[in-house]
Amino acid sequence: MKLTEILRDSNYKLTQFTTDQVETLEKNIFLKEVRGKEVPFINCLVRRKDIQLKPEEAVRQLYLMVLNEQYGYSFDRMEIEYAVSFGREKKRADIVIFDKQDTRSIYIMVELKKPKLKDGKEQLKSYCNATGAPIGVWSNGDSISFYHRKDPNYFEDLSAIPSATEKLSDILTERWTIEDLIKKDKLVTEKKSLKDLILEMEDEVLANAGVDVFEELFKLIFLSTRQKLN
Repeated sequence: MKLTEILRDSNYKLTQFTTDQVETLEKNIFLKEVRGKEVPFINCLVRRKDIQLKPEEAVRQLYLMVLNEQYGYSFDRMEIEYAVSFGREKKRADIVIFDKQDTRSIYIMVELKKPKLKDGKEQLKSYCNATGAPIGVWSNGDSISFYHRKDPNYFEDLSAIPSATEKLSDILTERWTIEDLIKKDKLVTEKKSLKDLILEMEDEVLANAGVDVFEELFKLIFLSTRQKLN
């Protein structure tokens, strides 16, 4: 079965993933009869049990591959549907990665349930604030965003998350050249429109009076100018 069939009537897409990753997942899909219908399932890379392959689950399994293959995080540092407490209420975070030293502290929080950026970011922020996770990722399989939780009200954009061999400080202190701006153009790498980026920055400014956004504003002006020249 093709993943495009599973995602057909959803807001999720596959453009963030490589052809090899998509094909690998498709090869591992199998069918089970559920209430008289054949339904696609997958054996989860983390939970090690059969899970029905709905659109959100397809994107989650693909992003587990990314975390493992691209960033080097082992599956034993991850948990799926992690319970996040909000008083008496509990919600489930899609993917968490635990800190290497403090193995019960959340290092990276990944949100995939909300396929729209604004809803997904708000959900992600609430999970990061509730758990103290310093890094957050949101994706719908097409667009993707990386954030550093500087304080409960301000989430700073990251160019990427640290790999398993890097520290968060390595990403925060990286120096940007013109070549870096071109290579890490959010309009391309994160599949966002210039309008999306400006509205997202506006939300952070309104929520955080006094936040210095000059650096992000410069990047947006550069990207806008480059887009017009092209």
